Amino acid sequence: MKAAVIESVGRAVVTEVPDPTPGPREVVVEVAACGLCGTDLHILQGEFAPKLPIVPGHEFAGQVVGVGTQVTEIAVGDRVAVDPSLYCYECRYCRDGHNNLCERWAAIGVTTAGGAAQFAVAPVANCVKLPEHVRTQDAALVEPLSCAVRGYDVLKSRLGAHVLIYGSGTMGLMMLELAKRTGAASVDVVDLNAARLETAQRLGVSGSAANPDELDRPQGWDVVIDATGNAAAIQDGLGRVSKAGTFLQFGVADYATRVTIDPYRIYNQEITITGSMAVLHSFERAAELFANGVLDPEIFISDRIPLERYPQALEQFAAGVGRKIIVVP
Repeated sequence: MKAAVIESVGRAVVTEVPDPTPGPREVVVEVAACGLCGTDLHILQGEFAPKLPIVPGHEFAGQVVGVGTQVTEIAVGDRVAVDPSLYCYECRYCRDGHNNLCERWAAIGVTTAGGAAQFAVAPVANCVKLPEHVRTQDAALVEPLSCAVRGYDVLKSRLGAHVLIYGSGTMGLMMLELAKRTGAASVDVVDLNAARLETAQRLGVSGSAANPDELDRPQGWDVVIDATGNAAAIQDGLGRVSKAGTFLQFGVADYATRVTIDPYRIYNQEITITGSMAVLHSFERAAELFANGVLDPEIFISDRIPLERYPQALEQFAAGVGRKIIVVP
């Protein structure tokens, strides 16, 4: 079968790889769509994945074309979205309910072959059936949405909060849509990319700007969310949190990123700084939200690019052109 392969740091190719074979409790999915994500760029840069080469792609959906000998819950022909998370269920964090912090954390498309291919293998427990009205080609959005749902689980937002989001890429826009549905009094978005900011405006924001100074909230925001991973944005955002407010580090920064905090201000103003790591008990909820129309795929998906052009799709994504880029095998 054809698959995208990150062969070495900085090098991605499309090549032939062996067809996958399911284990007893696994299924083979014919991939209909696979989303690109910042994690894929980190893998390309030599981070996250424990070893290369690897078939990337942790945001995917498709049709089941093969099942293992002990699979009864899913049948050939079912359409599914796939949770890429792979946990050991034995370490302290798994036993404590924090599986996303698993000491042996792994993920389809990160540590094992993923969905940037014609076919992919997944545990049956990771597959969520799609209702008839959901297009399989759109359901690659379920995985990033499940990360956003996890972010709001961490925030435990109260009604009437004023929210500021840095970044209007896919994840920033998803955080925007969820903020609107979790009782925010206002949602402002900042981004240096004017084209992406236009999409945020289209979805409906209270305010949008290239710089928060242009927004009328001198007292700061109750909730500040970084969806960029950019050091300058993070540093600025930390200073925009109001008293008793919360800063959520949601964007994935590279390992070398550093910012400065003001411990006295954190103490004196009771500011919370927290993070949200991937998916935790949120995939099924995200699938239901998606099925109920929380996102408009036609707005979120800007490009559907053939698998043969995976390296070029990565380059486009790295350049910040478009919104969610979907690879179609």
